[in-house]
Amino acid sequence: MPDLPDVVLWSIPAFILLTLLEAVSFRLHPDDDELGYTPKDTAASLSMGLGSLAFDLLWGIIPALVYSAIYTLTPLKVPVAAATLLLVLIGQDFFYYWSHRSHHVIRILWASHVVHHSSRRFNLSTALRQPWTGATSWVFYLPLIAVGVHPAALAFCGSVNLVYQFWIHTERIDKLPRWFEFAFNTPSHHRVHHASQGGYLDRNFGGILIVWDRLFGSFAPETERPVYGLTKNIDTHNPLRIAFHEYAAIGRDLVSAATWRERGGRLLRAPGWQPPQDAGQPEQESIRVP
Repeated sequence: MPDLPDVVLWSIPAFILLTLLEAVSFRLHPDDDELGYTPKDTAASLSMGLGSLAFDLLWGIIPALVYSAIYTLTPLKVPVAAATLLLVLIGQDFFYYWSHRSHHVIRILWASHVVHHSSRRFNLSTALRQPWTGATSWVFYLPLIAVGVHPAALAFCGSVNLVYQFWIHTERIDKLPRWFEFAFNTPSHHRVHHASQGGYLDRNFGGILIVWDRLFGSFAPETERPVYGLTKNIDTHNPLRIAFHEYAAIGRDLVSAATWRERGGRLLRAPGWQPPQDAGQPEQESIRVP
């Protein structure tokens, strides 16, 4: 077993300190164009983050068993060293892009990820607003295990990716040097990702690198001020409702569905998908409607 640190756990004190500093900065230097913090919203984000740590221990059992079985069976083995960890991190970021993109366009996956987009504010505490049902991402990384990446190395790179994304949840940083904005995910790019207006919806899925979005046609630059949240906001700070509201909505839609085809669409089509009301009418897609 490679001796690799849990980067997320080691970073928790820094998360808390930087969040406090950012909140203080809004008090000392307010900006009319920036939303800042509110106690209830921040408390909700912190509650979701703490809850996700506990639930991740539960949801991690199945992927740990599957990863271990595949790693044992594959004849390929990637050595754990500095150079190979960098390559694994790039590979992990590539599959993160597709996992993240899928969690926006498949409703049953969106039901988990919607938690992270449920705040109408955008600050460092928003980064901590994580789902309690994070059992829907691990399958996207199976190819890395199959080619011999050790599960511990994959977990380490996943932690690095998650920690990197903490600092990009801020309005306090404008745009960075052009070369950095071209290659890496930045606060400007991620503000677009969290926006709810039309041209920004379902854009900028990258974790560390933004080049995947440029390559696969999902990139959008920040041109107008983002409006954060969902296309239909839930207006609650209750952690239980934040965590499970979309699953409840899916349940209601499944009960009222008239056909099995409609039930499949309610689960597997984009959020907000509606079946045709009349024969010959096109199916309707509406992205990110809880």
